[in-house]
Amino acid sequence: MKQDFPIERVLETVSSQVEAFSLPSVSFLSQKYNDPFIILVSTILSARTKDETTTAATLRLFQTVCEPQDMCNLSEAELQDLIYPVGFYRIKAKTLKKMCLHILQEYKGSVPDTMEHLLKLPGVGRKTANLVLGLGFNQPAICVDTHVHRITNRWGYVSTNTPQETEQALRRKLPRPWWITINSVLVRFGQHICRPLSPFCSQCASSKYCLKVAVDRSR
Repeated sequence: MKQDFPIERVLETVSSQVEAFSLPSVSFLSQKYNDPFIILVSTILSARTKDETTTAATLRLFQTVCEPQDMCNLSEAELQDLIYPVGFYRIKAKTLKKMCLHILQEYKGSVPDTMEHLLKLPGVGRKTANLVLGLGFNQPAICVDTHVHRITNRWGYVSTNTPQETEQALRRKLPRPWWITINSVLVRFGQHICRPLSPFCSQCASSKYCLKVAVDRSR
């Protein structure tokens, strides 16, 4: 009889193993500021951008900006200069201005705290919304990015085709105490050990539990 995957034991082991690595940018900034607006903006800046670049750009931006109205008061060119060199900085500057205007017009300048209303903001999808709900409002939410999707499928804990399917599968079976933290843990794990190609299985403290689904080569 097949045993259930020991998810809590694995996550506890992986959590200990990744303590040596820096927190993802948004997690670091959420601990530093505990501000839903900063978490929202930094998550948008982080797309296709290295963590150190995201952190530097966010810190630089929030030396000038404190709230959505401040963002709207900046010209697009000024905003581009502040967030450069994040990936797609011109598009992100335009998106941030639209998003802040929407927050001012529809939510009186406060970041909304529900999935329904976060998804109405320009530039916000489920991944961003879940990160804001979890880190910004301490609501039970599971942010599934490429690392969470890949690793939970590689383990054999879920069997899904898309990040959204993975989110729904995890909502059904992942113990709630791990909902908010799984992203930070698996991002570091995926960046340094359980890499997309040729993962470092020899360095993984939980390798014996992993089914290694779709792993053709490892180190």
